[in-house]
Amino acid sequence: MTGVNAVVLIKAETSLINELAEQLVELPGVAEVFSVAGSFDLVALVRVRENDELADVISHRMRKLKGILETQTLIAFRVYNKAELASGFDMD
Repeated sequence: MTGVNAVVLIKAETSLINELAEQLVELPGVAEVFSVAGSFDLVALVRVRENDELADVISHRMRKLKGILETQTLIAFRVYNKAELASGFDMD
């Protein structure tokens, strides 16, 4: 999918991590949510068509969820994956 891809790092209230993950994955544009170890508790992969949609998901929809303490958003310039790399070497 072309468009805007972002990784959202989320600090959450410990008692609400599982509930938040389930709520996050239901938001439009959120493709996957990972529970992780380290400085952040959750990582959400967001894929939308336009920057306005990204702003809506993060600034409005995520902020309404109880238990999110902090977010940090990383916007992807380019996406690499095995399928795309393999097709680049396809000689057919």
